[in-house]
Amino acid sequence: MPQLLPFLKAGRLEVGCDEAGRGCLAGPVFAAAVILPPNFKHQLLNDSKQIKEKQRYELRTYIEQEAIAWAVGEVSHQEIDEINILNASFLAMHRAIQQLSITPDFILVDGNRFKPYPHIPHNCIIKGDGKFQSIAAASILAKTYRDDYMIQLDQEYPVYGWKQNKGYPTKAHRAAILTDGACPYHRQSFRLLPLKKEEKITK
Repeated sequence: MPQLLPFLKAGRLEVGCDEAGRGCLAGPVFAAAVILPPNFKHQLLNDSKQIKEKQRYELRTYIEQEAIAWAVGEVSHQEIDEINILNASFLAMHRAIQQLSITPDFILVDGNRFKPYPHIPHNCIIKGDGKFQSIAAASILAKTYRDDYMIQLDQEYPVYGWKQNKGYPTKAHRAAILTDGACPYHRQSFRLLPLKKEEKITK
């Protein structure tokens, strides 16, 4: 496991932000904001993609108990279609920050782009979820809360296999769209099916 950093600058109340579900064909995008105490430690903490599902849920419980403050925001598939997925990701992070019980001094954002949050400076960190504890913690919360949401939707539309794929474009998910069509939770602004060979030639 990598040694994650507790902060970018000591003595400052920093919040880590990350999102989950940007590349999905269906459902909302989720984001989390987490402020951790400077002495926070957990041997499993890492980028949510690097750890097993069971460990993510164990970490979620620990993070929620130990964090100074945390919150989760979401942006619906309808909003994604209206404002595009990049802006929706920023909005989800803003919604998470807005819900925090304490206002942070500084925002650490996973990735290379962010829409500035009013009156709080930020820093974008590429692959930040594998570098900073607070961003890794945010990635855990965003991922697990979104997974829970997609598992619920799976009960309504089991044909797409969302319990397994969580809305990501797997072969099984796309095969179900091809045979059964899209459902109301699919993102209409996304290419739900890959282009056919003859379409690729003409474009």
